[in-house]
Amino acid sequence: MSELATPCLIVDEAALTANLELLASYFEDRVCKIRPHFKAHKCVSLARRQLSTGSCVGICCAKLSEAEVLVEGGIEDVLIANQVVGPDKATRLARLNRTATVRCAVDDCANIAELGAAAAEEGVTVGILVEVDVGMKRCGVPPGQPAVTMAQLVAATPGLRFDGLQGYEGHAVVLPDYDERKQRVTEDLGMLVDTRRAIESSGLPVKIVSSGGTGTYDITGNIPGIDEVQCGTYALMDVFYAQVRPEFAIARSILATVVSNKHDQVVVDVGLKGIGGEFCDPVLLEYPEAKPRYVSEEHTPFMEVTEDVGKRVYILPPHGCTTNNLHRELYLVRNGKVVDVWPIEGAGCLE
Repeated sequence: MSELATPCLIVDEAALTANLELLASYFEDRVCKIRPHFKAHKCVSLARRQLSTGSCVGICCAKLSEAEVLVEGGIEDVLIANQVVGPDKATRLARLNRTATVRCAVDDCANIAELGAAAAEEGVTVGILVEVDVGMKRCGVPPGQPAVTMAQLVAATPGLRFDGLQGYEGHAVVLPDYDERKQRVTEDLGMLVDTRRAIESSGLPVKIVSSGGTGTYDITGNIPGIDEVQCGTYALMDVFYAQVRPEFAIARSILATVVSNKHDQVVVDVGLKGIGGEFCDPVLLEYPEAKPRYVSEEHTPFMEVTEDVGKRVYILPPHGCTTNNLHRELYLVRNGKVVDVWPIEGAGCLE
């Protein structure tokens, strides 16, 4: 560890393994399975490790460029849990389906035609999930008949295959009160399951209903009619999500160096460009009660801390999904020693 230049991203292997095994064991004997979300770490080696633990049906991601990284890394079943819009992107999606199964979500008729045309041109069939808005009010068609109609349109479009539905209860996944979270998720996802039944009653089979996240895995994962949960943060965790899901350990940290100790504070050599800054404050692991005065681009001063210049410390990020996007590699650590270096191939994949 002393040979690493700071700041750098550290993953504790024991904590990572415990997190992966905990979720895999939970779903081992359940109908619903896990589709880990790549956006939470953007590392193909970690995606492979998630798949190796069992209870996983594939990987999901947020962007087409992430799917390209995953397929290049040998992942054969990928869901882009978003819309893929534009003729160039439609063609890229179709070409991925030459060597892997890469699905995406839709909520627009013109986009369906665009995807179908690209798939037909490339001589492939692209699996499609119709996205249903279950209350987040971001993407998705209304539940019920609008989703049935769109599913029928997908099924009738050459080059496309209707595979099922997606509905994300993102407005409820981090509600702090568990009982309130459970009630809200159960009610809202009831609309998604009802929509599944309506589509099946129309004569279309529904292979996949995909939903959920780390904050709702033991709620969404037990709703009959939900086939897979898109958990991401559980693998590495962060300060914010640890408040919602304390059963998972924070395996991700940033190794930093104290570069100044004036003004009754220590200043470390990492800021927004290496930590991120959403949701809450970063935590100085050695002094968890210390508060950052602010987080600037390259520095973070922690107040009322005394440490020598040159001292190495660990910072726990507030929102780890953005943290990994800022780094190009992570160091896997076992018993205080670096045992591997994993590239973060998806860093910067925004398109």
